[in-house]
Amino acid sequence: MTLHVVDGTFEIFRAHFSKRPEHARPDGKPFKATGGLVSSLLALLSDSKEKVTHLAVAFDNPIRSFRNDLFPDYKSDVGIDPDLRAQFDDAEEATRALGIAVWSMDRWEADDALASAAWRWGREVDVRILSPDKDLGQCLAWPGVVQVDRIRERVIDAATLRATRGVEPSSIPDLLGLIGDDADGIPGLPGWGDKSASTVLARWGRIDAIPTIPSAWDVKVRGAEKLCATLNAQRQDALLYRELATLVHDVPLPESLDDLRWRGAPRARFHAWCDTAGLGRLKERPSAWL
Repeated sequence: MTLHVVDGTFEIFRAHFSKRPEHARPDGKPFKATGGLVSSLLALLSDSKEKVTHLAVAFDNPIRSFRNDLFPDYKSDVGIDPDLRAQFDDAEEATRALGIAVWSMDRWEADDALASAAWRWGREVDVRILSPDKDLGQCLAWPGVVQVDRIRERVIDAATLRATRGVEPSSIPDLLGLIGDDADGIPGLPGWGDKSASTVLARWGRIDAIPTIPSAWDVKVRGAEKLCATLNAQRQDALLYRELATLVHDVPLPESLDDLRWRGAPRARFHAWCDTAGLGRLKERPSAWL
């Protein structure tokens, strides 16, 4: 048995900024992102390689969480294209019309929901997290969990992460605490880059364990003295950034694993959604019906 959990926010952003044709509902409302999301989910449900049986999709709605209270410059709805922002509720409704469980996050983030699902069910079943987000790499430390990058058609497990990022999955929050994450508004520390951070963390694992004296660094890092001085001066900032990058794994998801079984799209509801969306060509695309 396999549980697929999808980053719905990533999917609607990807669809909105893709080269797919613009689309509006019959009432004139922009609907490119929502239509793209549905097409992507339909493709996933019919994918003979993925063989989806249990599925949920998580959304940020709004793009604001408890992390904004910790760090005001953390990512938010500010600056998002209004045409895209106006489709957040539509995207959730479209997903439900396909008979798929929806996790709508406001206090927490979509990635927290995905991490919580992986933590809760990864010991019972294989969990495939459908998102390329860097912060989700920390989940690969848990049994049965992999990331799937559908754009590049690759599966990322703990060994792949170690080979590409140079650190253990458990060190991903520390890595992002040092180098930052532009997608989430985490600035990182000046001068720290992928190579220096991964080299140091491969040796010590956690920001807390990095020696405060550069002569104690028994790994070769270019500019070690300057990097050490920066870390010593801004260690509390780095620890805050690590906290921002650490995913919550106990979000209270209400469903049981059996509740997440995809039994098919409810035909009447999905057909009605297609009519409202002006996407009649999708009416017969679901591979199973309720």
